Amino acid sequence: MTQAAVKQRYTFTEWLTYNDGADTRYELVDGELIPMDIGKGKHGAIADFLNDHFKAEISRQSQPWTSKIFSIGVRSPRAGRWDTARIPDLVVLEFEQWEAMLDREAVIELYESPPILVVEIVSDSTRSQDYKAKRAEYAVLNILEYWVVDPIQQQITVFKLDEGIYEGEEFANGEVVESAVFSDFKLTATQVLSAKM
Repeated sequence: MTQAAVKQRYTFTEWLTYNDGADTRYELVDGELIPMDIGKGKHGAIADFLNDHFKAEISRQSQPWTSKIFSIGVRSPRAGRWDTARIPDLVVLEFEQWEAMLDREAVIELYESPPILVVEIVSDSTRSQDYKAKRAEYAVLNILEYWVVDPIQQQITVFKLDEGIYEGEEFANGEVVESAVFSDFKLTATQVLSAKM
């Protein structure tokens, strides 16, 4: 009889410095390293498209914010003995907060102000995490808005924080995606989901 292999667990500090010699990026979930898929080209095209439009809207509104793709970690308050840190596809945060990370790890700690908005783009391997676990974690962090962009189901769900709980609204086809953070956002679900940038 063989014993099941015990998975190695990592602390948050160990995750920050982890390097296995490969170009794989990992999220940390309850101390376990979860490899992040490279994603299909569509994944990157949607992220670039939204990032460009978020930056344009930030500029138009003269907000002291910035939008970053694939480059900022968010430490999670997920209950349990082991640490969790996510790397959302897009993060909108205060520009001053981004500047403070230039000479340290680009991770928003639990004691820092939360991001204003995060976006996760669904892939086959992340569906459950994006709709369930991350939704709960981001709500606890008091992130005002969380978008789940789902090219598989051809819909975008915008979760808006209401008294500590996310209320979600789905947008598909020619429906204009409604955002509280970007109240003048005029793009339709089809425009976002068919991005080719």
